[in-house]
Amino acid sequence: MIDHHIINLTDKNFEEIVLNNTQPVLVDFWAEWCGPCQMFAPILEKIAQKYQNHLIIAKINIDTFPNIASNYSVQSIPTLLFFQDKKVIYTHVGMINEAEIKKIITKYLNIII
Repeated sequence: MIDHHIINLTDKNFEEIVLNNTQPVLVDFWAEWCGPCQMFAPILEKIAQKYQNHLIIAKINIDTFPNIASNYSVQSIPTLLFFQDKKVIYTHVGMINEAEIKKIITKYLNIII
């Protein structure tokens, strides 16, 4: 499946996309071998489509880019980090459904759609 609305992060683009962005950014830390991560992918794509004008959705493979996961103390996946103004404003560890993500976006990012 191609994620048309989701940015794939790397060591090279993380700072530019996540930390130097004026929009809030939701980062999904995942791995190919992670079953819950695979189940979460279509939910993340729906969120990315719905909030594309308000929020950047990105994902980073912890096996390919372990340093970034380590920098943010990601020890379990899936882990979602919400960034705003270069800071993590909310962390969620484990599987989450679409309704819960929408609640978090509304509460922490003040985005209502």
